[in-house]
Amino acid sequence: MGFLGWRSAALCLILLEVLFSLQVECFPGLFDRISGLPGQPQVEFQQYSGYVTVDEKKQRALFYYLQKLKLKQIQLPSLLSYGSTEGLDALHLGLEPFPRMDRLGLVGKCWSRTNIAGLEQSHCFAEANMLYLESPIGVGFSFSADDSSYEDVNDKTTARDNLVFLQNWFLKFPHYRNRSLFITGESYAGHYIPQLAELITRFNKKEKLFNLKGIALGNPVLEFATDFNSRAEFFWSHGLIPDSTYKLFTTSCNYSRYVGEYYRGNVSPICSRVMSQVSTETSRFVDKYDVTLDVCISSVFSQSKILTPQVSLPKQQVGETIDVCVEDETVNYLNRQDVQKALHARLVGVLDYELLDIEIPTITIVGRLLKAGIPVMVYSGDQDSVIPLTGSRTLVNQLAKELGLRTTVAYRVWFAGQQVGGWTQVYGNILSFATVRGASHEAPFSQPERSLVLFKAFIEGQPLPEAF
Repeated sequence: MGFLGWRSAALCLILLEVLFSLQVECFPGLFDRISGLPGQPQVEFQQYSGYVTVDEKKQRALFYYLQKLKLKQIQLPSLLSYGSTEGLDALHLGLEPFPRMDRLGLVGKCWSRTNIAGLEQSHCFAEANMLYLESPIGVGFSFSADDSSYEDVNDKTTARDNLVFLQNWFLKFPHYRNRSLFITGESYAGHYIPQLAELITRFNKKEKLFNLKGIALGNPVLEFATDFNSRAEFFWSHGLIPDSTYKLFTTSCNYSRYVGEYYRGNVSPICSRVMSQVSTETSRFVDKYDVTLDVCISSVFSQSKILTPQVSLPKQQVGETIDVCVEDETVNYLNRQDVQKALHARLVGVLDYELLDIEIPTITIVGRLLKAGIPVMVYSGDQDSVIPLTGSRTLVNQLAKELGLRTTVAYRVWFAGQQVGGWTQVYGNILSFATVRGASHEAPFSQPERSLVLFKAFIEGQPLPEAF
């Protein structure tokens, strides 16, 4: 059914550059400098990657990858972005090189598309430095010397590890301390980001280390039942299921009930029948993360992926913009030994995550962050059936009412270029909701230009364009 995959979490920090004169660089993180990645074309940024220890006793270390822009004369913001996508490891968002975050534009000044593996894709934009974190332990290249570290990992341990990572990462890169920090991400980041942001606000009361300026959550899991049960209406309204199945999916067994039973290993007969019918009608040849997007046929048919440097999957393009097989291509690339060597990475450990944490609502934490003065933006790719926009919009509207936030920007369209980029509404100039028209579960993947407009407005604290 393609329900929410938590298996990867990418942290992405975009850190504000301050004006400074040319000087010789000398800092501990310099030893993690990447001289070059196999097959990567010339890029407009420096690259660093390696490990930051979060537990000396158990030798637990989180892997990071940093894209550092070379520009010295632009003040650049910081954005911490979690991504969570079924089938991806955490580094996908940073080293998919450029099908995702490059599409978000964070690599230079042009719009030529090229990824690490030499594939033609890219967008260029000189707004920020990007730090990607593979978290929790057992995801991607992050590892522990103690096998017990991979057991009973949950939201709380992940948030604590991420906070320690950031503290220790600043020791490696001290010149990034005190720069404006934004946190953003998608999917299960609806748990990771608010939890980390709340720890940051608590830590800052004792020692002012993080200059947190706002968080943005894309198609996020904020309240299990509301988010997951909006799937039925999405399927029905988009023609994926008929009236009769919609009735079953909303009365006999809704989606949150099914997922709860599935995670507990005890699916009831009625839920099994309903979900079997829904699965058949919606078809495995429809991408649930973007119901309008074609699927990668090789992935649909394969029961397992064979990862070798010599074999590459055929590219399937939607028009001239989206390579729907980019996930397989990136997995192949990151599993190459020469690539891992260049990244100073090792592949160890299997994660055992507490899946039932998904049922714990985080919308209440978002409310506390707003009360603490932290701006929040929730955005939705409107073609995502996994965490549909209707659930997110409902939760944001309810939260605004609970906090007594009045509408400061009435529901309206916003523009990217001369086309409608989506719809938006703002409450109290601190809480905002936006859709990205034609976008998937990870909006930058299918709508990079519109996501770029959204991103710039977020970090600049400006309203989304009302006209062109």
